[in-house]
Parts: sequence; structure tokens; C-alpha cells
Amino acid sequence: MGIDLPLIWFVIIVFGIMMYVVMDGFDLGIGLLYPFVKKSEDRDVMMNTVAPVWDGNETWLVLGGAGLYGAFPLAYSVILDALAMPLTIMLFGLIFRGVAFEFRFKASEEKRHIWDKSFIWGSVIATFCQGVVLGAFIDGLPVVNRVYAGGAMDWLTPFTVFCGLGLIVAYALLGCTWLILKTEGSLQQRMHDLAKPLLFVLLAVLAVVSIWTPMTHADIAHRWFSTPNLFWFLPVPVLVVLVSFFIVKAVNRNAHYSPFILTLVLVFLGYSGLGISVWPNIIPPSITFWQAASPPASQGFILVGALIIIPIILFYTFWGYHVFRGKVTPDQGYH
Repeated sequence: MGIDLPLIWFVIIVFGIMMYVVMDGFDLGIGLLYPFVKKSEDRDVMMNTVAPVWDGNETWLVLGGAGLYGAFPLAYSVILDALAMPLTIMLFGLIFRGVAFEFRFKASEEKRHIWDKSFIWGSVIATFCQGVVLGAFIDGLPVVNRVYAGGAMDWLTPFTVFCGLGLIVAYALLGCTWLILKTEGSLQQRMHDLAKPLLFVLLAVLAVVSIWTPMTHADIAHRWFSTPNLFWFLPVPVLVVLVSFFIVKAVNRNAHYSPFILTLVLVFLGYSGLGISVWPNIIPPSITFWQAASPPASQGFILVGALIIIPIILFYTFWGYHVFRGKVTPDQGYH
């Protein structure tokens, strides 16, 4: 039996995107939570919890995009053609918040509000566009003769807009529980107060998406409710309810670590539900990752580089978070 290179690359790309969602999710979530925190000192602390590591988080986005280009060029060309506008707007959002990271600490007190707004709106725009891209991906991308056959604005639908708003809630909850982990005092208590409302809104969003998706996509409904797929999918909603229950308990007892860890599990469950919905398609609704794969020689060549670089990324990511572990206090700063 030969090595299934397309499957290996599919797993690598899925892993890279998942790492980005987890690690840049709470990073973006901090910007989304800025409007709920008015004190400049608290905003300094919020930004300092991710200031040493935020730019490394986006390495996973680059890895996913580069892997898609090399291993699945058909998927890369179709997705970029279909979703060029929201992806471009997302990049502008990431640029604005990246600039805000560097300039906010150097700005005078009178000008700092400009960079706060840049940080907030950059986070909102980037997150919303990622949600829109996710919704458009679930909706499916029409392909004829290996070329995108839809319109330039087909990505903009009520479903994709709802997914964009839903991802804002998900990232805000990630950021909220990250700040519970990394801060103390009144700021941490403020995040404890926000965690449960954000969780309940997120559960409502997940419920709506879980109803909306099979009602409007017959192929996904068939995949969910036919056997044996039903037995793969059934644990997901059960575990979502169970994990949410434990998040509420952890927040009620003012826990520091478990809310964030459990929220990561919740995000992973949502990600796994998406995977079950589209598997094995890399361009829903009908093109599998085997059909979209580049030649085996190309995949094997770039796999050598990936097997070298991925452990390096994992090591410096782990080391960065290890070095800057622990609580962040107002007297600490990284700029």
C-alpha cells in the first residue's frame, strides 16, 4: 500500500488552520473585548498578555496558505478567486491591528485612542471576514472545468454574514477566557462576568447554524443523518453541551485555567463538526482533496520541507508561551 500524500497534506493543512483559529482566535478576541474595558491601564494589560507572542500566532495561517498552494493548487485557485474580496479585507484588518500593537505604546495619551480604535476595528474586520469565508466555504463553491464558476459577490449571503457575527462571539469568548487565565484583580473579575453571557450567545449561534445548515444544504443533511455518519456526528452536540456545563461551573467558582482549556475544547468540537460536514471535500460540495491534489512528486518534495519546519514552529511556539507564562500585571510591559 502506497503513502496517501493527499491525505497527509490534508491533515497538515487542517492542523495548521486549527492552530491558527485557536492561537490567533484569543488574540483577535482581546481586540473584540476592548470596548468592554475603558481603563487605559487595563487595556495595557490586555495587550501585554499577547504582545510577546501575537505575531508568531499568524505563522500557522501562512503555513496553511502555503500548504494549500503547493499541495492542492486547484483548491487554492478556486478559493482565492471566489473569496478574494473577504480575504483581502481580512488582511487589511490584520494589518491595522498589527500596526496598533506597535504604535499604541509609543503614542501620546491624547493620540492613544486612535490606535485603540485601530486595534478594535482591525480585530472586528478580520474576525468577521474569517467567519464570512467559513460560511461561504460551507455554502459551497461552484466549479466548472476546474475554474470557479460563480460571481464576485456570491460569498455575501445572510448565512455567511451570520457566520461572521458568530465567529466574533466565538473569538470574544476565547479572548475572555484567555484574560481570565493571564490577569488578576478587577480585570479578571470583569472577564468572569462576561464569560457566561458570551458562552450562552455562542451556544445560541451554534444552535442556529446547526439548524440552518442542513435545512439549506441537502448534501450536508444527508451526511449528518445517514449511517454510519450519524454515529460520528452525534457525540459532537452532546459533548458541546457537556463542555459548556463545565465552563459555567468553572466560571462560577472563579477558576483561572479551566475556562480557557474548556473553551479550546469547545472550539475544537465546532471545528470537528465542520470537518464531518464537508469530508472529504476540499472544495464543497463535490471536489475531494484527492481530485484537487498536485502531482505526487510535488507533494512529496514539499512534504520534506514541511516535516522540517513544522517541528521548528511547534518548538518556538511552545517556548515563547513557556517563557512568558504566568500572570501579567500593570507594572509589566513588553514595549
